Amino acid sequence: LLCWDAEHLFIAERGCVYEHNFAFLLAFSAMWQLETGQSWRGGLLFSLAAGVRANGLLNAGFFAYSRGQRFTLQLQVGPGLARKLPPFWRQRLSLASSVVLMFAGILLPFLLFQYFAHTRFCTPDIDPSQSIPEPLLQLALDKGYRLPATDGLKPPWCSQRFPVVYSYVQEAYWNVGFLRYFELGQVPNLLLALPVTLLGSWAAWTYLRGNPWHCLILGLERRKKEEEQGEGKPGTGFCCPAVLVYMVHATVLLLFGVFCMHVQVLTRFLGSSMLILYWFSAHLLQEHEPLLWSKGTD
Repeated sequence: LLCWDAEHLFIAERGCVYEHNFAFLLAFSAMWQLETGQSWRGGLLFSLAAGVRANGLLNAGFFAYSRGQRFTLQLQVGPGLARKLPPFWRQRLSLASSVVLMFAGILLPFLLFQYFAHTRFCTPDIDPSQSIPEPLLQLALDKGYRLPATDGLKPPWCSQRFPVVYSYVQEAYWNVGFLRYFELGQVPNLLLALPVTLLGSWAAWTYLRGNPWHCLILGLERRKKEEEQGEGKPGTGFCCPAVLVYMVHATVLLLFGVFCMHVQVLTRFLGSSMLILYWFSAHLLQEHEPLLWSKGTD
């Protein structure tokens, strides 16, 4: 569905390489590795995804949640099984070290890019004519783009305590920020983003309504215990307990996109960053489309 998206085809027709597809492939592969218990492979793929797109840093939450689930499961095991597990301090040390190492790996591509940008734009002795092709240099001069400092004048973000070029470009050139897009003149763009906003909100509400207790405890309770208590939660489908982490990820991206981004790109942003939109659309079709019903359909 992502590859056949109309906007992606429009860009591909012009011979452009679109990083959304590649980043989504890496992130989706990493999620699958986590689901199958291959944590380190998943972490490596998440690191590559973060190197392709900066918002891939949010995918670190999947690994953190996976480690947290494993840790709480070990705390909830019975006394007989607990004696077979390593000492509690060893479990905590192993968990903490794996989380730190994996977070560092996922963060590394982002930090390397920040270092590269800092050395290029915050070092006054670099001559842009020696490192930038002439056509691009002329384009930057015509458009008024910021060039590497040659006269000792550095961009404002160079003097920040934590210099991050990504947030500076977003704010200075695109006016990206909390509620900055909520203006009367942006009503058409807000309406353009309304369908995907409603779909994402509907998905979150449907899942919350179907799993209130599971959402309240963040899914950090043994599912076997929930079944023994007669929760009656479905083991498969959109409202499956395992979907919680993906729903939280989707909701965070939706809220960030609505309140902090140019909302006209919300459909592309969400469609190339999550699976929930496709899962929930399939769930609605299965629930309400008679042509898909059969005797074997649950």
